[in-house]
Parts: sequence; structure tokens; C-alpha cells
Amino acid sequence: MNNEMTGRSDDGSINRRNPRVPVNFDVEIEGQTRRGVLFRVAAKAELVSRFGATLIADVIVESGAALRLTTPFGAVFEAEVNGIWLNEADGQQRVGVKLIRPQTWISE
Repeated sequence: MNNEMTGRSDDGSINRRNPRVPVNFDVEIEGQTRRGVLFRVAAKAELVSRFGATLIADVIVESGAALRLTTPFGAVFEAEVNGIWLNEADGQQRVGVKLIRPQTWISE
């Protein structure tokens, strides 16, 4: 996601070429653990940008893992994990994904 950052503004926030939009919809995540175990779990989309998303998910994945995301509106996206962290405010795990091009959440 570093390639999307264009620098910090005077107030310290990061300016991005592709702004994040807060959302709240369910996403089904399918993938494979490091040990080769297939999984399918429910998650919540928290933020989306043109080519990625932040998901709230309780799943064991590692950076670079390939995922398939299915939305409630019928769209299916191939994605790659590019970050995993624990949100200190609510204690829930976040999974950052980038959509594999040419897909995008937003219609052209």
C-alpha cells in the first residue's frame, strides 16, 4: 500500500491517490492457510479504496496469501493479503487486501 501514499499533510494525515471510503458490508473470504487447509469465513468490509480494502476478520493468513472475496451484492474478487494487524481500539483483527488487477470495487 506504500505506493498509494503521496506524503503527509501539515496535520500529519497521509494523503493518498486512492482515498479510503468507510463501508459496512459482509464479505465471505475463501483461501488457504500456510499448512494448506482450505477455509471459508465471514468478514466485514470496513474501508474500501479503488484497488483494496480493510476487512475485519478472524482468520489466520499471512501477507501475500491469495484470497477470494464474495460480496452480498454478488461480486467476486481475487485479492492478495498485504497487511494484518490488531486494532487496539476494539481488539479485532484487520486484514488489508489489494485487489488483483484489473478488478476494482468502483465501476469505471
